[in-house]
Amino acid sequence: MTQRTRSEYTVLNMASGFGGYIVNFLVGIVSRMVFTRVFSAEYLGITGLFSNVLSMLSLAELGIGSAIVYALYKPIAENNEGKIASLVKFYGKCYRAIAVVVLIIGIAVIPFLDLIITDPPAIKEDLRILYLISLFNTVSGYFFAYRHSLLQAAQKTYIINITSNVIIVVQNIVQIILMLFVGEYIVYSLVIAFFSMLTNLIVAEFAKRQYPYIKGGKADPLEKQEKKSIAANVRALTIDRIGALLVNSTDNIIITNLSGLVQTGIASNYTLLSTSINTILEIVFRSVNASVGNHNALNDNESRLRLFKAINLANFWMYAWASIGFFVVSTDMIRLMFGESYQLPLSVAFIIALNMYMVGMQNAVWTYRNTLGLFRYGRYLVLLTAAINLVVSIALGKVWGVFGILAGSAISRALTNTWYSPYSLYKYGFGMSAKKYFLRYLGFLVLLVATGSVCWGICSFIEFSSLLFTIIVKIVICSVIPNVVFIAAFSKSESFGILKDFVLRFVNKITSKLKKA
Repeated sequence: MTQRTRSEYTVLNMASGFGGYIVNFLVGIVSRMVFTRVFSAEYLGITGLFSNVLSMLSLAELGIGSAIVYALYKPIAENNEGKIASLVKFYGKCYRAIAVVVLIIGIAVIPFLDLIITDPPAIKEDLRILYLISLFNTVSGYFFAYRHSLLQAAQKTYIINITSNVIIVVQNIVQIILMLFVGEYIVYSLVIAFFSMLTNLIVAEFAKRQYPYIKGGKADPLEKQEKKSIAANVRALTIDRIGALLVNSTDNIIITNLSGLVQTGIASNYTLLSTSINTILEIVFRSVNASVGNHNALNDNESRLRLFKAINLANFWMYAWASIGFFVVSTDMIRLMFGESYQLPLSVAFIIALNMYMVGMQNAVWTYRNTLGLFRYGRYLVLLTAAINLVVSIALGKVWGVFGILAGSAISRALTNTWYSPYSLYKYGFGMSAKKYFLRYLGFLVLLVATGSVCWGICSFIEFSSLLFTIIVKIVICSVIPNVVFIAAFSKSESFGILKDFVLRFVNKITSKLKKA
């Protein structure tokens, strides 16, 4: 089997993720535009609501996915085939049990759908049937998740990226055709379920071919101590996952309950844009996760910290740029793609951009906490985050609607994991004070506000007869100004030098491959 360096795997994972997702995003936007013209806003609300409900059901996964990847780093680095096979067999059993649990709980939720949707939508389909299709889509994925995790731990996320992006593009094209010529939402939902299953089957087959020794049931069972260690990590991740889901997966439920499915559907167009941007940026961090895990396993704290600072700078750079662009341009993009009736106040665009930045700025921290196995620190704090989020979101939602609900998420994060996650990483991962991290974070925030204000001030005067041309000009402004400012601010730092070297190596590798071709 061909072995590559960490840098080569990172480049492969990143390139496959970016390349495929850009095409996927463009086709997906066209599909969404067709959706809003064929189906009513209630259907958008249903899609967003079921997504949140089923995310809540994934509590049953209890963080096993992260535990899998962490446990596999060392045996993969050592090429210990027996241990890899044993871990994969063990996790396969766990995920099959999870699938059954999620199915049972998912079916038990059906009688309570009327309590969540207080105002029944004007649709012809039975909500329970649509929900069951979504539930099947969720449950089926658990039968393949452990093989996906093996590829991720082995730095081969590019296999998942290429497969899923190609299939999603085909899926969107099929959906567009069926929406235009059939116009039935239940058919639209079945297409999603079919292509999701197809993706899982293909990726699982790739995993078996890459690692043929995981097939069959001949692997030795894990030792008792190993199971205890895994169980300890899973217990720590369980509470963390519960808190994260209660913060991230309740907004649409609260919006539906307080404001109705129509508002949920309208808000989901904004979250579609922010989620698409997040997905593109998260490709970077998913691409480097396994490489960081490998680096941490082989290097000392000084080297780990140096790389962390560089990744953290990249983290800020990307999310600050994206958040500024989203705040300034998103309302115009919604008006262009879906029409003025789907616009929300500018305050909603601002709070979504703020949440996107706050969550995004945690990526570097979470990458290191996960790859260093620091699962148990702060596991109870996330429950406080969830409690604050629910109380504040409901209270502010009754006063300020969608803006108040989303503001509750930002407030809960600011009071808890925004500061504790880096604190625990520095204390238990690097063995030092996090004071310099927080000073750097504050400096990043000041730079973001100043740069964003300049971009907003300039763009507020831009208005052409062509809305598309207006958007293009604003995107250019929101791309040029932040990057010029950030280069001026960080060009002499060690972290910038590390990032610059990586980019140059990336370009050189691509150039050399093109010359050979």
